[in-house]
Amino acid sequence: MERIIFHIDVNNAYLSWEALYRIQELGESLDLRTIPSAIGGDRESRHGIILAKSMPARSYGVQTAETIGEALKKCPNLVIVPPRRWVYKENSRKLMELLREYSPAVEQFSIDEAFVDMTGVSREMTSDPVLAAEVLRQAVRDRLGFTVNIGVSCNKMLAKMASDFQKPDRVHSLFPDEIREKMWPLPIRRLLFVGRSTEQKLYNLGIRTIGDLAHSDKAIICSHLGKQGAMVYNYANGIDESPVAAQAPDSKGYGNSTTISHDVTDSHEAKDVLRRLCDSVGKRLQKDHVRARVVAVSIKNSDFMRYSHQCTLATATDSPAELYQQACRLFDECWDGSPVRLLGVSTSKITKDSLQQLNLFDHEKLEKKQRLESAIDSIRSRYGKNAVMRASEKQDEKNFG
Repeated sequence: MERIIFHIDVNNAYLSWEALYRIQELGESLDLRTIPSAIGGDRESRHGIILAKSMPARSYGVQTAETIGEALKKCPNLVIVPPRRWVYKENSRKLMELLREYSPAVEQFSIDEAFVDMTGVSREMTSDPVLAAEVLRQAVRDRLGFTVNIGVSCNKMLAKMASDFQKPDRVHSLFPDEIREKMWPLPIRRLLFVGRSTEQKLYNLGIRTIGDLAHSDKAIICSHLGKQGAMVYNYANGIDESPVAAQAPDSKGYGNSTTISHDVTDSHEAKDVLRRLCDSVGKRLQKDHVRARVVAVSIKNSDFMRYSHQCTLATATDSPAELYQQACRLFDECWDGSPVRLLGVSTSKITKDSLQQLNLFDHEKLEKKQRLESAIDSIRSRYGKNAVMRASEKQDEKNFG
C-alpha cells in the first residue's frame, strides 16, 4: 500500500494566533490579519526585528527578520504588537490535538507544522486523499479559527514541498508523477534544506532548478556537498523514506533551544552553544531520574529555514557528555554551512532509570561517567561553572582564544 502523508503548515501562524486572541479574549474588533501589521519589538524605540507580518504588510515589502526601523520606512502606518508566546504554544497544542483525531501518527515538526501519516486512514474518509485533506483543512478553520496549507504526497519531503505552493488556506498534492511538472521547474533554493550556502555551491556547478539537480551526476554533487549532497539529490528526485516519527501526546520530552545574538558561521562556536544546551538538558533528565533514547538537533538559519536531524541511541542516557557527542555528530551531518540563527537540542523516548537495560560493559562505563559528571556538577555548583572544564571545553577556548 502506498503511503499517504500530509504536511500541515499554519498560515502566518504567530500573527493569525495573535489576531484570534485579541478578538476572542480581549474583545477587539480589529483583525490584525486584515491590516498592515506585524509581530515584533518595540515600535517607539524601533528596537527589535519583525517576527511575523500580515499579508497587507507583505504588500509594502515588509520582511520577516528585518529591523523595526527598516519595516517602518517601508510602511509608516504598520501596526506592531509584541509577541505573546504562551498564546502561540496553546494554539499549537490545540492543532496537534485535532490532528490526532484523524490519525495517531502525528509528528510535530515545529510550533506551526506537523506531518501526519494518513495511510489507510484517508481511505476510510474517502478514496481521494486530496479530498480527505480538504476535510481536515476545513475542520481546522471551522473549529480553531485559523487557516492551514496541507501538502499531500507519498513521503514527508514531497508533502512539505506541496504545502509551500500557493497560499493561504489551500491543499496541494505532489505525487511522483507530478514532480516533473510541479517541482522540477522551481528554483533550486525552493528545495527542502537548500540554504544560501548550498544554493551558491550548486550555482557554481551550473545548477539553477530542482530539475537540473535531479538530472545531474550524483557522485559530483556528493563530492562538493558531502553527505548533504546525497540527501538533496534524492530529494530532487522525490526520494525520502523517513517515517513519520509519531509521539504520544502525553509523552514528555526534554529539550532546550536558544536564539543566538549574531549569525554563527563557525562550527566550533556552534558546538560551544550545543554543549551548553546539552548540559542543561542532561541536568534536567538527571533531576527527574529519567533517560532518553532519542536525541535531536534543530538548526534555524539566517533565512529562517529549519533543519532537524535525530538519532536513536543503543542505550538510553542522561549524560550531558554523551548528549553533546551525539549532538555534534548530528550537527555535522545536517549543517550546510549557512549562518546559524537558532540551535536546539531535544530528547524523546524517555524511560525511568529503573527501566534501563545495560550490558556489563555499558554498566561499568555508565557508572564511571555518572560519578565523574556528579563530581563536576558538585565542584561547579560550589566554585562556579568555570572551576573545572572538560577537555572539549578547553579546546573550544583555544579555538576562540
